[in-house]
Amino acid sequence: MNAEEIRKVVLAELKRIAPELEDVQPAKPLRDQVDLDSMDWLNFLVALNERLKIEIPEADYRKLGTLDQIVDYLSAKAG
Repeated sequence: MNAEEIRKVVLAELKRIAPELEDVQPAKPLRDQVDLDSMDWLNFLVALNERLKIEIPEADYRKLGTLDQIVDYLSAKAG
């Protein structure tokens, strides 16, 4: 799976949790763009894990603030 395919999955899962989301600025923290509480954020990351079959350890959650960071991280793991 390439980065563009991963980006589409990430955006689809984000839209599922935050349907009001319109445009995502790739370098801006997602939680600043969308009102996601801690449980929503965790559900989002778990959904990515389940859909992409890529393990995301809790220790790495801080690395996943922006759309670009999430796509880069998952692309490297999918490698």
